Amino acid sequence: MGNLKTYLMAIMAAVFWGANFNLARPVLAEMSPYIAGASRYLLAAAVMVLIAQFRKEPFSLRHWQAYLTLGVVGVFGFNLFFFLGMETSSAINGALIMALNPLLTAVLGYVILGDRPTNRQLIAFPVGIAGVVIVVLGAGAQLTVSTADIYILIATLNWALYNVLVKKMMPKNVSGITNTAGIMTVGAVALTLAALWHGDHFVQPSIHGGAALLTMSLGGGVLAYLFWNASISHLGPSKAAIFMNLVPVTTMVIAAFEHMPPTHAQLFGALLVISAVTFSSVSLSKPS
Repeated sequence: MGNLKTYLMAIMAAVFWGANFNLARPVLAEMSPYIAGASRYLLAAAVMVLIAQFRKEPFSLRHWQAYLTLGVVGVFGFNLFFFLGMETSSAINGALIMALNPLLTAVLGYVILGDRPTNRQLIAFPVGIAGVVIVVLGAGAQLTVSTADIYILIATLNWALYNVLVKKMMPKNVSGITNTAGIMTVGAVALTLAALWHGDHFVQPSIHGGAALLTMSLGGGVLAYLFWNASISHLGPSKAAIFMNLVPVTTMVIAAFEHMPPTHAQLFGALLVISAVTFSSVSLSKPS
């Protein structure tokens, strides 16, 4: 039952994140990327702090270094470049580039934690890269890479780094709610400072844009981070990363319902990326 609960949390986190790529479009139609990122996490952080206070689990300043690092990388770094990229990139393109995250996590895990990639991961990495290249270049239709796709790739690198650093730096003697509240608070402050520095003004969204922002904040923010942090703590970054395959699948399904089906290049790239991630993550070892 414990494993089932962990798997369900990882699945729900991936589904929420997959929906974020579709939800970003109506939000960015009314807000700048800087304001969108700041607004999303000011709301998410406020909810997490309230939950922590209600449970009498306020975060301690003695863990400020961990929260600062994880907040800057996993909230600020990821979300700033995510919204900058999604301003012009398609939802499916963004999700498929993000799907490369498990393989990047394995590479950074080796560099930072000394976790040597398996032979399967070494084989899968170039296949996954090829899939993303096909998606970004449109199967050779034009040999140019958009700035938006580069931003999404930088966001993906930030998230891969966050996955590894969570395993290394997340305080062990503190609840997941407290840790998430601390990380989100740091990220929200950093995103707000970036928006102010950029000179953007906060705006009141319409009902449609506000509903999308609220869903991104509570579903793709609060719940997804709680579920994902818990999944990593039980499964480890490499095993949990296989569930990221559901991110582009969710995005594609929602896009299809919105009458924006994937192109042949996106479908072929998705097949390569998802196959590579699955191949690299599934172990063939038999239980003793």
